[in-house]
Amino acid sequence: MSLREQLRVMVVDDMSTSRGLITQALDSIGIRNVATAADGKAALQSLLRSPVHLVVSDYNMPEMDGLHLLHYLRKTPQTAKVGFLLVTGRAEPAIIDKGRQLGMNNYLKKPFQTAELKSAIEAIVGRL
Repeated sequence: MSLREQLRVMVVDDMSTSRGLITQALDSIGIRNVATAADGKAALQSLLRSPVHLVVSDYNMPEMDGLHLLHYLRKTPQTAKVGFLLVTGRAEPAIIDKGRQLGMNNYLKKPFQTAELKSAIEAIVGRL
């Protein structure tokens, strides 16, 4: 079984359209074991019950943004080693630097092409 068939991914985005676009891109790459969450708090609860290999999270979300989610993931033993890909329309140096300090594995600027998403994921998990 290939890595893309085994990989468990959670997509976190408050916009259902964005979640759908990311999920479709993952599907076209061959990654089909995908869970979704509409915000950071729901994602955390789900991840504690059912861990994944990789979280693909939007940055700008109400209540708990992507960097706060990353902070909690890294603080929690069950999720501390989960791969984290931040997807943002605001790839400002301050945001990216803060993400790196918190343990972000990679980031991707919106809008993106499927090939760019695949490359960003492969930089974290290896060749798909």
